[in-house]
Parts: sequence; C-alpha cells; structure tokens
Amino acid sequence: MIQKTLTSFDLKQIADSGQCFRMLPAAEAPHTYTVISGQHFLKAAQDDQTVTFFCEPEELSFWERYFDLDTDYDAFRKAVNPRDAYLKRAADFGQGIRILRQDPWEMIITFIISQQQTIPSIRRRVEGLSHTYGSRLPIPGDFYSFPSPEQLAAASLEDLISMKLGYRAKYIKRVCEDACSGRLDLSHLGSLSYEDAMDYLTGFYGIGEKVANCICLFGLHHIDAFPVDTWIRKILMNRYAPKSRLPKDLPQSRVCEALIQKHFSRYRGFAGVMQQYIFYYERNAGEEFHGPSCPDFLPTTNSLPSS
Repeated sequence: MIQKTLTSFDLKQIADSGQCFRMLPAAEAPHTYTVISGQHFLKAAQDDQTVTFFCEPEELSFWERYFDLDTDYDAFRKAVNPRDAYLKRAADFGQGIRILRQDPWEMIITFIISQQQTIPSIRRRVEGLSHTYGSRLPIPGDFYSFPSPEQLAAASLEDLISMKLGYRAKYIKRVCEDACSGRLDLSHLGSLSYEDAMDYLTGFYGIGEKVANCICLFGLHHIDAFPVDTWIRKILMNRYAPKSRLPKDLPQSRVCEALIQKHFSRYRGFAGVMQQYIFYYERNAGEEFHGPSCPDFLPTTNSLPSS
C-alpha cells in the first residue's frame, strides 16, 4: 500500500471520462477502483487528495506513468481562454481528469468496438473479449488481461459476431490478421508522430479518422489529438458555431474542423485535454451547470481573438 497526495486527479472522473473501459468501481469499498492494463492489476482508493495505490513498490512507477502523474494539468487549465466561459466551466468541472497512457493494441480494438456504442456497452464487450480470449491474472478474483493479437486471432469471425460485435467483428478480425502478419507494426506505430500515426492507422480496414484520433490520444499519448464523435460535434455546433462567423460557402463536412481550428488551436500540444474536459462536462454536468445552449464567450472591450 502506497499513499500519494495528488492534485488535478480524480479516480471517478477518469473512470467516467470515456477513455478507459477496464477501470471499474470495486464492489467492496466506496471510492475504490480496479484497473487492468496489460498484465498489470491495480486497486486504488481516493479520499480527497490522498490516493492509495494497493500495489507493490516496484509496480508504482508503471502506474505513475499510466496515470500521467508527471504532467502538470493545473497548467493546462490555467491556459484556458478567459473569454471562453463554457470551456472554463468544463475544465473546472472535470479538473481531476488525466489522459491515461494505455496500451495501443487494446485501444485499437476498444475504439473499433466503440463505434455507435454506449460506454456501458463498450465495457461489456471489452470484458467479454478479455474473459474469453485473454489470460487469467495470477491474483485473487476473476480478472483477465486484454487478449494479445495472437490470442484474439484465435477467434473466428462467427465467434466475434456471437459476442454481439456486429459489423465491427470483421474489422477486428482483419486488424488481428494484420497485427499477426506484421503489416500492423505496433512497435513502429509507437515511434510515429501524431500526423504520421494518423496516416498509418487510417490505412487499416475499419479505422477511420475518429477511431484513429482516439487511438492517438488514449493509446499513443498524442495529447494534441482531438477526436470528434457525436458528443463533440453537438458541443461544437451548439456552443461554438453560432457566433463563429464561418465562411458561408464552407462545406458542412468541414464545419467541425474549422471550429476546432478557430477555438482550440491556441491549445496546440494539449488540445486533447480540452476535448476531454468538454466531453466529460457535456455528459456528466446537470443543466444547472451548463447554462444556455449557446456559445459562452464573455464580452470584451479589447481586440482579443476568440481562439
């Protein structure tokens, strides 16, 4: 058992942020979570800023890196545009969120599964794959590692379909074959820049821009990545579009891209952190926190830009 005093850290917020699906509340104790990453298992509890890691001392460095504890998230929040009241509220509301350093292979499969799925549904399917094809961890309880490419390749297409993966089953089957053959080189992927990783990932069957961005943000720790799903699209259109004065001839398919460029380019190098703040806020804050459904930019008498 190891205790640390941590700021800008909240286990519940991280678990509910939509980036990880194997961080689950422990049934036997409040404010306690179990986390599985690869062959590593952690139980962690939080009381205000005191976080207890129930692990061996030699395991602590793995979890410190996993939770990105060496990064100053206070500095990210302080960088929020003071005129962007919505983002300021979102960052304050989700100030305990950190971008986890998760396994790239697990993120590839997880976010292929995530297409058109709710968070509880994703969790069930990830756990199902782990229990069926992963390895049982050598600890008390019923805990399994996420399956390696070789383990998951043992599943037939029919097996995957039977696990309620739907049209995603064929994507998972193909990417397993690519990983086992070496066409998908996970070591090479980990060495790529954000832009090169996006180009590389979108070259594989079943991995589009949104899924590739999620893999980059949550599996490769390219925290400049800014995935756009239905939640983020709704936020951009409701909170930022009405007062953004975009060109009238801008194609609809490029509106979100233009809004991200206008309002989030100032966060270059950590825009993905801002994405997590607004995603978490929109999904978890009550209406009393949200305010009116329009862009929240404070009036100003100077010529500060809006981005």
